[in-house]
Amino acid sequence: MTHAFKTLDDMGDIRGQRVLVREDLNVPMADGAVTDATRLKATLPTVTELADAGAIVLVLAHFGRPKGERKPDMSLAMITRPYSQLLGRPVRFIDWDGAEEAIATLEPGDIAVLENTRFFAGEEKNDPQLADSWAKLGDLYVNDAFSAAHRAHVSTEGLAHRLPAFAGRAMQAELDALDKALGNPEHPVAAVVGGAKVSTKLDVLRHLVNKVDHLIIGGGMANTFLAARGVDVGKSLCEHDLTGTAEAIMEAADQANCTVHLPYDVVVAKEFKPNPPTRTVNVHEVADDEMILDIGPAATEALGDALKTCRTLVWNGPLGAFETPPFDTATVVLAKTAAALTKEGSLVSVAGGGDTVAALNQAGVADDFTFVSTAGGAFLEWMEGKELPGVKALSAD
Repeated sequence: MTHAFKTLDDMGDIRGQRVLVREDLNVPMADGAVTDATRLKATLPTVTELADAGAIVLVLAHFGRPKGERKPDMSLAMITRPYSQLLGRPVRFIDWDGAEEAIATLEPGDIAVLENTRFFAGEEKNDPQLADSWAKLGDLYVNDAFSAAHRAHVSTEGLAHRLPAFAGRAMQAELDALDKALGNPEHPVAAVVGGAKVSTKLDVLRHLVNKVDHLIIGGGMANTFLAARGVDVGKSLCEHDLTGTAEAIMEAADQANCTVHLPYDVVVAKEFKPNPPTRTVNVHEVADDEMILDIGPAATEALGDALKTCRTLVWNGPLGAFETPPFDTATVVLAKTAAALTKEGSLVSVAGGGDTVAALNQAGVADDFTFVSTAGGAFLEWMEGKELPGVKALSAD
């Protein structure tokens, strides 16, 4: 596949070269232990390949939000042991003080993690002087952290202009998958967009109506669209002040020949808690004291039928209040349908965002999707059609 960016395949002989590799090591921790190693595991192919080729691998990453201050509880020193265990080889930790001297003692094939990049206020400001000083520590630069690619920071963007820059394997896989999903997809294309509020996904919806053939709206957002169509949604979560915006999006979809799918049967309850008394009703039968908490079975089945006509699916956000049973039903059922279609080869399915990953894991189908992105903000900005600074900086000029 031809790329608009260089990959590890374009690096040539890198034995003894110092390679600065931007990874995402920002993992959840409790009592000094990593509670979810998904992000660490995603870095292994790139770091291992570079080390095996004899590079001196210098991993750059942030942890938390120290806001330019050195905070011991956000030091990447605590990551080195679990990271070393995952890699199956030693990992050195290098503090910024004396970094140059410490790097000089490393041998080809060695791996080191540098201290939290956000301990410097200049990191998030993309300070040119900081970029110059960090660039002196390496000979080549690899960005493997798509999840941070929507930020123009020194470690994600500045370094790419000062050293020969390449995409790591995780970044390459992500960009290839995203290109298949919206850049150059096979039509018909469906998008599932869920979540609590329309206001957080306005740019996504406006962008997608011109890109996809089927727009499936779920979560609390769907209530705002139903209200825009004159449906009384009772005491459901709904942004009544945005019904005009919802209407405009539906009109734009009509003009672009994009079918907007809203639920026509829904699961309602009088209170939002696990396993309350519920009933499944037509959307026009929601009582004043009830709230819509999931899409009903008939609408879910119809959405599954729509997916069967599609070749590509992009998914961001659950269909119902999936964290609270039984309001995960529609999300799980549709996710299983998408996974089955993917496995039989008729659908390319790309999903992303924290809630979405959690929902797909809950449905037990995350591994069956073509690609699942763990990036939150970067995935959303990509769905909005925005250019991501960290990706743009990798473009082969």
